[in-house]
Amino acid sequence: MARPRTPKGRAREAATRLAEEYPGSAQDLCELNFTTPFQLLVATVLSAQTTDDRVNMVTPAVFARYPSPADLGHADPEELETIIHSTGFFRSKARSLIGLGTALDERFGGEVPQAIEDLVTVPGVGRKTANVIRSVGFDLPGLPVDTHVTRLTRLLGLTEASDPVRIEADVCRLLPSSEWGAFSLRLILHGRRVCIARRPRCFDCVLADFCPSSLIPVKSQGIRNPSSRRSG
Repeated sequence: MARPRTPKGRAREAATRLAEEYPGSAQDLCELNFTTPFQLLVATVLSAQTTDDRVNMVTPAVFARYPSPADLGHADPEELETIIHSTGFFRSKARSLIGLGTALDERFGGEVPQAIEDLVTVPGVGRKTANVIRSVGFDLPGLPVDTHVTRLTRLLGLTEASDPVRIEADVCRLLPSSEWGAFSLRLILHGRRVCIARRPRCFDCVLADFCPSSLIPVKSQGIRNPSSRRSG
């Protein structure tokens, strides 16, 4: 197969291969545990500067104590801080959670809005979080850009931008909107497991034969078979 030489070609090929490595929908690929968009929103806010595993240890207690936006909006700050303490930055996160609960209850009838323009007006919700909610919670077009997505899209030559909004726009132009959310989550998983910032495992990467930043010579025989699946 000829190596794709344009950003669109690399994006399409990367999307195809990563879908084989990490199959499933955006909801399947999300490592946060939730059952409703509201729970996903809470979990996503808590996930800042910590691991998804840590968030998943804490959210059952949060969801049980504050099952609705109104409940969360009326939470006692000290009690909420105690419950979420282990996620770090617990004071600012508690303020954001109480603020978002109040906003959802008072301005959106207790529902999580779907439009990104509305989502970003909710306390604690930036564009990245809004795109997570759209793509994972509602199965709508949305491409969250975190540090992994920033790094891998630049390594793959899909963008030269460093600003997340610019990166989102550049990458969204290269792929169908139905693929944005899952592609982002697959890049995140790949960044965590294979394309690790300080020790990239290029010899175990299904994208190495066409990645402009690969540490492996193009004709090397050590590249994994792109059609093989990762075991976990």
